[in-house]
Amino acid sequence: MRIQLDRFPNGLHKAVTLSFDDGREHDRRFVHMLNGFGIKATFHLNSGFFGTDGYIGKEEVGTLYRGHEVAAHTVSHPFLEQSPPEQIVSQVIEDRKALEALVNLPVKGFSYPFGTYSDGVVGLLRSVGIEYARTVNSHGSFHMPEDWYRWHPTCHHKQMAEYAEKFVRLEQRHSRMALLYVWGHSYEFENDRNWELIERFGEIIGGREDIWYATNAEIYAYTDALKRLRFSADNRIVHNPSVLSVWIGAEGDPVEVPAGQTVQL
Repeated sequence: MRIQLDRFPNGLHKAVTLSFDDGREHDRRFVHMLNGFGIKATFHLNSGFFGTDGYIGKEEVGTLYRGHEVAAHTVSHPFLEQSPPEQIVSQVIEDRKALEALVNLPVKGFSYPFGTYSDGVVGLLRSVGIEYARTVNSHGSFHMPEDWYRWHPTCHHKQMAEYAEKFVRLEQRHSRMALLYVWGHSYEFENDRNWELIERFGEIIGGREDIWYATNAEIYAYTDALKRLRFSADNRIVHNPSVLSVWIGAEGDPVEVPAGQTVQL
């Protein structure tokens, strides 16, 4: 039995996720536009800036980002690789606490302020409960992350329409999971006067039956559940111990393995 861990929910091969930083006031317009296209994003917020000039208020967080993910970005946006360990831990933990109080959910995602990090920073993130961390090192491809603490995106949002066109045309010779991951800042749309980029992106990528629209955390959680599957020696029996249903390829066909169940292949 030939098994491949190559499927997103509903047996799909493609997924799209966005990741935007800082929690600036332009997130209001941006979220409204994304919602119109059914596209999900993760918003990495600095809790220390809430209510200051140009930033959203903390009272908005629970409603504005509903349906998306709220993730950490430190309290006050320092260069973490230049910070002492105690400050790194405090910046991440206190940001998590503030955000979790607003969304009533565990906050386990992160993006590096200024995109800078070190092996020491990565180690500390693991120790304080962060599950993944996004960089700003765009790779221009559609592959899944090799290291969740160095999760490199496909492109900056300035290239979002260009890569969306490539993604919808993508045909793979070999079955594998393909992810389009766009990062950026909503205030850049205002600064550059190019809000039409979102409209173009949504028109290309939104509302498609062959794409899973997910937050960063949903991508992480699904992939983790997929890797936790337990197979028999001959690959004809699979047990899913997680609370998420997952899909696999069995002899090239999509097969659902429901949460907590065992399936004969």
